[in-house]
Amino acid sequence: MIDYKKYIKNIRRELKTYITTNGIKSLVLGISGGADSALAALLAKPVCDELDIPLIGYSISILTNKTEEEIRAKNIGNNFCTVFETKDFSEMFHQVAFKIDETNHINVSSKVDKIRHGNIKARLRMIYLYDKASKNNGLVLSTDNYTEYLLGFWTLHGDVGDYGMIQELWKTEVYGMLEYIRDNELDTTYNKISVSDVINADATDGLGITNTDLDQLLPGWKGSSKDGYVEVDRFLYSAYRDVYELKKFDDPENLIYTSNDVLERVLATRFKRENPVNIPRKTIIK
Repeated sequence: MIDYKKYIKNIRRELKTYITTNGIKSLVLGISGGADSALAALLAKPVCDELDIPLIGYSISILTNKTEEEIRAKNIGNNFCTVFETKDFSEMFHQVAFKIDETNHINVSSKVDKIRHGNIKARLRMIYLYDKASKNNGLVLSTDNYTEYLLGFWTLHGDVGDYGMIQELWKTEVYGMLEYIRDNELDTTYNKISVSDVINADATDGLGITNTDLDQLLPGWKGSSKDGYVEVDRFLYSAYRDVYELKKFDDPENLIYTSNDVLERVLATRFKRENPVNIPRKTIIK
């Protein structure tokens, strides 16, 4: 049985210590309408309130964001951030993409193009968040979890912030922690519903490659994203001898199972977790 009360207390204690030790004056957070950014907001808000610093949230839509995602993001941002704004970067994305592709027509018919353009979108969002953090003497909160980190559901130089409260939590633990906070900390029906909507929503990478993450991980999956990630986490947890040592985790020799879409994705995105690749000094000067 997971002691979420203890987990939450420890996370907030560590965040408070980091803020006070480093003189941080604000926290900046991108809110997508998904579970991870919602949990980051719920974890950070009491700490920001106690320290009297703002939690500044932004929902930044770029073409492929669904209306229901934007609604969920607004509900979380308006209720759990000190300051919250919505932005539409669609025109900015078009301008950048046109320059990069050197064309007046963007072709998004292929999977490769969808991934390329998804990376541009993530990096544009992060440029904005980091600029706001710099302006407000703050830091950008990461919204990655351990499962998605291993699966590569993130963009190099685009999704990783300054401080990760949930980076080493499994996706199923993210859902569990959201449920705990909803049931034990929130005092209004509206706020409880806002969090429930996030928990029950389809998880998606936002690139438009498939309708949900589970379409890529468990082809043919018909249940909820929350239940699907239970299966994904169970497999990841049991497929390696030592899941918490990332170098061992990415070593194919430690695989127990090899024919599986989940593991194939872990290995295919190994390059992200090894970035940057630097030639050791001892190799250069030997």
